[in-house]
Amino acid sequence: MKPTPADIIREYGPFPGVDKVAGVTYDGEHVWFASGDKLNALDPASGKTLRSIDVAAHAGTAFDGRHLFQIAEDRIQKIDPDTGHVLSTIPAPGNGGDSGLAWAEGTLWVGEYRARKIHQVDPATGAILRTIESSRFVTGVTWVEGELWHATWEGDDSDIRRIDPQTGEVLERLEMPPNSGVSGLESDGGDRFYCGGGMSGKVTAIRRPKRRVASGSK
Repeated sequence: MKPTPADIIREYGPFPGVDKVAGVTYDGEHVWFASGDKLNALDPASGKTLRSIDVAAHAGTAFDGRHLFQIAEDRIQKIDPDTGHVLSTIPAPGNGGDSGLAWAEGTLWVGEYRARKIHQVDPATGAILRTIESSRFVTGVTWVEGELWHATWEGDDSDIRRIDPQTGEVLERLEMPPNSGVSGLESDGGDRFYCGGGMSGKVTAIRRPKRRVASGSK
């Protein structure tokens, strides 16, 4: 499948005191990004970091409409964004090898990096409900309008791909520029994805492709 070059809208960062950007999520107002020992709230309009939460934040990040979820080594933390308190934890399916994290259908979706897998996980117990295989290392994961997208990063190559959530078949690919790896991925629910940039210390916004309307449809 021939990839489409990613349409980059804007880059944010690098940010003071941030050496690495891991997971990203969007709460409807702020882009939250993980930076190792903090979760940071970014205003996507101004590009300013408005606040930070001191919490272990090593990989994927998600938001369920009320709480933040954050991978920290071999566990997933449920965090109150108002207080910064960790309310509960569940085991991460990859036992430390996990990367992306998303919320959809009342469950968590966890990318397991080197195992090339995406797991649907019960947010209360950590039980794996089902697993989707990928052909490449999985980093960020996101759902938008019933579509499952995930980022890949192997060596100097990174892309964002839409896959069939039942079979794992790749349906569409957005190719990132050279040396622009994607460590985290989240949709804003509209026309853009927010991408964590790993050791670049940046967050990049790219355009989500518009759906083609079938001929004769209204």
